[in-house]
Amino acid sequence: MQTLHMQSTDKLYTNLALLLSDQCPYSIKLAVFESGTETVFKDRREFSGSLMQQLHDVYDYIDLHNQVHASFDKLLRIDNRDYPEVAVREALLNSLIHRDYAFHAATLIRIYPDYMEFVTLGGLPTGLELADIKLGISVCRNPHLANVFYRLQLIEAYGTGIKKIMDSYFGKWRQPSIICSNNAFKIILPNTNAGQIVKEDHVCYSVAPYSVAPSPALPSAEEQIMQVLSTQKEITRKEVQELLEVSQSTAGRILKTMVDRGQIIKLGGSLTTRYRAIQFGS
Repeated sequence: MQTLHMQSTDKLYTNLALLLSDQCPYSIKLAVFESGTETVFKDRREFSGSLMQQLHDVYDYIDLHNQVHASFDKLLRIDNRDYPEVAVREALLNSLIHRDYAFHAATLIRIYPDYMEFVTLGGLPTGLELADIKLGISVCRNPHLANVFYRLQLIEAYGTGIKKIMDSYFGKWRQPSIICSNNAFKIILPNTNAGQIVKEDHVCYSVAPYSVAPSPALPSAEEQIMQVLSTQKEITRKEVQELLEVSQSTAGRILKTMVDRGQIIKLGGSLTTRYRAIQFGS
């Protein structure tokens, strides 16, 4: 514990130990918006607990919204996710390791239809410029915290996070951007499947992320279940099976995934099992 700087020489726990404990006072607020403006929420959550717990919970939640779009090259199916998983991972790790914990406000993550942004408290270290960060120069604000993540093989000790984000968008028609002020740092990841360039008959044109009369996207299985739970208190596996028109095993698997992700809780015994949405404070 002392080697990792989680205890002082007199056996008192340090601020680093507090960050890695379940009593961590910092949180991540995540919101999903219906459009490019912050007027209509599709969902919003607040993730608390230890930084490790927040890391895994937030990544799983973002992964739920990171949809897969398929294209075909003759008989070959090519799957492309909205956001490169490497970029999401590195942006999330950056928001935890490099934020300024002298501020007690939450880290913010916002997901819009055509981009995602991570807003972290704490600007660039004194003497560094944004161009330096893009070149791979890294001055860690929280070296002992970074050391724990390094020992867990979650990061490398070479400041390659930003470069990995940029490299993951290589060849994409939209690129990530970084905005920083004296006290905040924002990473913007574009949705690679929104407004993509389409080639047809040797003519290239852009498909706008918002059309005048877009076809309504079918809600996912999880969204359909959450919509039902917004109007009724509980739902059973049989009701889910009928709602989604799936088999008993598929309905059970979907519900288990939602329980594991913290969207719903399971109540009752084997014959009276029912599910209820987890309520979060606004």
